[in-house]
Amino acid sequence: MTAPLLAGFLLGLSLILPIGAQNAFVLRIGLRGEHVLAVCLTCALSDAVLILAGVSGFAQLSARVPWAETVLLYGGAAFLLAYGGRSFMAALGSASLRPAEAAPDSLGRVVLTCLALTWLNPHVYLDTVVLIGSISTQFDGGKGWFAAGAMTASFVFFFSLGFGARLLKPLFARPVTWRLLDVTIGLIMWATAARLLLNRSTG
Repeated sequence: MTAPLLAGFLLGLSLILPIGAQNAFVLRIGLRGEHVLAVCLTCALSDAVLILAGVSGFAQLSARVPWAETVLLYGGAAFLLAYGGRSFMAALGSASLRPAEAAPDSLGRVVLTCLALTWLNPHVYLDTVVLIGSISTQFDGGKGWFAAGAMTASFVFFFSLGFGARLLKPLFARPVTWRLLDVTIGLIMWATAARLLLNRSTG
């Protein structure tokens, strides 16, 4: 039990740690203190569903619907480009000058954005469904524990990032820091979109 659980946890953590569009979004939500629980739950539960699908053998279906990858890729790239542009505009707007007084986004809008950043990213399927699903086959009889470990890693990471972001609030009391965060998020979104499109063109 312990070996597959730990292996799943470490693999899940290693896949989710690198900064990406989803992590940057969770960080910003945590810093603003808006709908943090909902966002962390949305990210962690989405990962759990995908991991469960991968361990259950859902990855084999990708060969039967080859068009799905293309739709996800271009749809995800378009969304990332649009959200990145929104972040750049925010860095230039009044919201960055007065972050504490910026109007909060609605719960529905925040959750929908979070879902889009998660489910429109083809890499999340490669990491959770394909990679974790493939490696789970090495744990004959312990696939369930391996999946549980990977799911636990997602919950630990997202809740730590979302609720731990408040520790950085003193740093973000200065408007210029929010400007830098928005610019950084915009760059991450655009770099992720570029990587998706470039990998497609060279693949």
